[in-house]
Amino acid sequence: MKKGVLLVNLGSPDSPSKKDLKPYLDEFLMDERVIDVNPVLRNIIVRGIILNTRPKRSAKAYAKIWWEEGSPLIIISNRFAQKVREKVTLPVALGMRYGSGNIREGLQELADQDVDEVLLVPLYPHYAMSSYETVVVKALKEQQEHYPDMKVTTLPAFYRNTEYIEVLSRSIAEGLEGFEYDHILFSYHGIPERHIRKSDPTKFHCKIDGQCCKINSVAHHTCYRHQCYDTTERVKKALGLPDEKVSSSFQSRLAGDPWLKPYTDYEFERLAKEGKTRLAVVTPAFVSDCLETLEEIAMEGEEEFKEAGGKEYKHIPCLNDREDWVALVAQWIKDWEEKEMLPV
Repeated sequence: MKKGVLLVNLGSPDSPSKKDLKPYLDEFLMDERVIDVNPVLRNIIVRGIILNTRPKRSAKAYAKIWWEEGSPLIIISNRFAQKVREKVTLPVALGMRYGSGNIREGLQELADQDVDEVLLVPLYPHYAMSSYETVVVKALKEQQEHYPDMKVTTLPAFYRNTEYIEVLSRSIAEGLEGFEYDHILFSYHGIPERHIRKSDPTKFHCKIDGQCCKINSVAHHTCYRHQCYDTTERVKKALGLPDEKVSSSFQSRLAGDPWLKPYTDYEFERLAKEGKTRLAVVTPAFVSDCLETLEEIAMEGEEEFKEAGGKEYKHIPCLNDREDWVALVAQWIKDWEEKEMLPV
């Protein structure tokens, strides 16, 4: 069998225009693992309500962060993929869960090189229905429908991998150089609380009460909330950060349902009013900078923090195409190629 690798990231609209935002948002929000309600209701919510208002607003947000070469997430992902290719001997393709350059195209690129055993690498450190899980389900669906003789092995969520924590910690330490912070906020992508309960294989452990994440359980393998807090704790330990100067929060939410708390925008206000005037923010739910990190956190976040009384604000970039991050993923690929080993 010939092995190959498919890296998968979120995806992006083709341009920061309402015309291109509409089909992108339609595909994204109609995903049953993103808005997980019955199909009829989801169709009403997305196509009857959201797509009539959100594309125009999202287009303005994308325009603020769009690079001359194109979408930041796509450009960064391509740079990362190319650097990984240069460090491994296996064919490496890049696919997006939504939008152009999709998973099917990535699998076809590998099939065209006679690859029949694929390492699927969802570029998400944590397990969540709406990110990691939807990539895996989509990839397996495409494989079964179009490449039935192709074997797919999936890289597990790597949020607690020792080498990953070392790379993440190093990037944060470098981002903090020369910045005398009062506080560091770990802001993670938000998801509805019901996603946590749906992902709980025990159906009773995840109570989202602040205590369940501290009690060892098989549920932690698929609990996004636990994994986010665990990442913060591991980085805090690696860097020797004092407890009182570190906290976690969750950004981006839709109205109508309870989402994971505390909310990042509320934390900006709370911290500023508590006298934390020099704030550093890191976004470890993403490995590549995107709309949520570049616009919502780096731009809007700074504005919100300073309006609440904050003085200095530092957004620390994602891992992007850092050499140590590239080297780590390349090593995972080599371990799989040579020893059938996957990171833990």
